Amino acid sequence: MSEATPLPFTGERYHPEVPREMAYEHWHRYAFAMELARGRQVLDAACGEGYGAALLARTAAMVTGIDRAPEVIAHARRRYVHPRLRFLEGDVLDLSAIDTESLDLVVSFETLEHLAEHDRLLSGFARVLKPDGLLLVSTPDKHTYTDLTGEQNPHHVRELYREEFEALLGRHFARWRLYGQRVVTHSLLWRLDGGTGATTAFTQDGEDVFGGIRTLPMYHVAVCAKRGESLAGLPALSCFADVQQSIHAHYHQVIRELLATDRYAHTLRERLRAAGLPDGP
Repeated sequence: MSEATPLPFTGERYHPEVPREMAYEHWHRYAFAMELARGRQVLDAACGEGYGAALLARTAAMVTGIDRAPEVIAHARRRYVHPRLRFLEGDVLDLSAIDTESLDLVVSFETLEHLAEHDRLLSGFARVLKPDGLLLVSTPDKHTYTDLTGEQNPHHVRELYREEFEALLGRHFARWRLYGQRVVTHSLLWRLDGGTGATTAFTQDGEDVFGGIRTLPMYHVAVCAKRGESLAGLPALSCFADVQQSIHAHYHQVIRELLATDRYAHTLRERLRAAGLPDGP
């Protein structure tokens, strides 16, 4: 990665300078894709700032990132220079310049909801993928992302509920594996000897503890294939963290500041009482 001035953050595209929850969500998807990209010809459709395509280039045979914004592509070319990486200006709804059945993996994260032409998008992805190729696509769950929060993302054109998303996938791909994604707090137990084994997960609700993860996903991430055997070997669970534990570090910083403010307010109240003055409204 070369030195380049970060693009101004508008909320439409993620930038690697944006920290905490948004960083976890976006970096995790690309980290998940890295193994799927190993030794393969990869398209990052609507690659945005370019950080994710650059990450995939570490394992892929070749990564092509396309985005319709010329200033974004110019930035990506300056910032991310790698022999197995190129950036092209283009529209994800028009992949006519890419040969049929020429790609092993298409990655398209947080693109679907920015467009109305969902079937056209997935039809184009299916055309350029080889018979054993994979599509890795993510989109927010409308129920959790919008309905439950009451917030509307001004950059989103058409969000989907889970059943709508799966119906869309089924019109273009024979098989898919659907994952839920959300930043949550977990306690992790992991082997320190580097060994592998089965994965378990638990969710607590009051005095009950259930097997599995019972949290509503904020995003859906789907691995789609033209043939079912292409999905073999996918993990049941994928975890992501940063070495600095930035989310918890920020949480503890805010708590410390709140506690310090509370102690200061308590001291002021004591002084007001000692002076015989009212200590509140």
